[in-house]
Amino acid sequence: MNNTFKAYQVEENEDGSFSSEVKQVPFSVLPDNEVLIKVHFSSLNYKDALSATGNKGVTKSYPFIPGIDASGEVIEDKCNTFTKGDKVIVTGYDLGMNTSGGFGEFIKVPAGWVVPLPEKISMLQAMIVGTAGYTAAYGVTRLKRELVTPQSGEVVVTGATGGVGSMAVFLLSKLGYSVTAATGKMDQKQLLEKLGANKIIHRNELYPEKKALLNSGIYSAAIDTVGGKMLEALIPQMQQDGAIACCGNILGHELHTNIYPFILRGVSLLGIDSGITKMPFRLKIWELLNEVANGFPKEAYKIVHPEQLRVEIGKILKGNQIGRVVLKHSA
Repeated sequence: MNNTFKAYQVEENEDGSFSSEVKQVPFSVLPDNEVLIKVHFSSLNYKDALSATGNKGVTKSYPFIPGIDASGEVIEDKCNTFTKGDKVIVTGYDLGMNTSGGFGEFIKVPAGWVVPLPEKISMLQAMIVGTAGYTAAYGVTRLKRELVTPQSGEVVVTGATGGVGSMAVFLLSKLGYSVTAATGKMDQKQLLEKLGANKIIHRNELYPEKKALLNSGIYSAAIDTVGGKMLEALIPQMQQDGAIACCGNILGHELHTNIYPFILRGVSLLGIDSGITKMPFRLKIWELLNEVANGFPKEAYKIVHPEQLRVEIGKILKGNQIGRVVLKHSA
């Protein structure tokens, strides 16, 4: 094995700006953890874009290799939990935040972060899913815990053409739910239909003409990927015993609401933190994905190489990412 490997690395310049390039980096940049993994695929998430542009709330020090997702094969495991050649997945925890991530050809992580690749999905399919699909599946699982079933009524997904949103529409549809996709990109109607949306609305339709403490109960549940005013608008529109899985803040981190949807309709607001999930629950979510993740439309993802990442990062920061972006490392 060579002394260096290829990676998309971000550096902080003397003037405080940040730059990135694909370059050979020494293995010494990897932390001293138990499991060395050769990365075959990663994926692009909003958090990766923040790390790649110098957001110190995500990544504290640079130079750094982003990438919160990785699928690949084990090269070495110091604690013998895994065997050389095992195909595995790593998503979340500190990967790609302050631990060198999947935008490099190798990662070195604690054994407790590593999930065996489920038998029905490939390493590529695992990264089509990635943190976005895992987050969506986590949200669906929480809704099911709240006894939201396909018979309960419509489930609305906000940010429906984004990474988490597109996966949420797809997974809910495969599980038999009636899905309303809310988006600002009405030109993507055909794609949302292929993902399984039963109804497609412009996101502005979720804002009531007249703001009230309680609006008509329209939806049995929601997966909200954007937060802010959109989440504020959704809460009063939930049916009795409705539930909202909340997993994004692109429209803002503040939430202004009132108590009545919660005490008069029994609405539940469910926080989704897919980064730090206890391993038994994490494995259950991947078991669900193992059964339903296949068949994600080809039109809803693209495969890129490290040299193309900078352009894709710019798109996701501007809200222009459609579906999933998968990073493929050369063999």
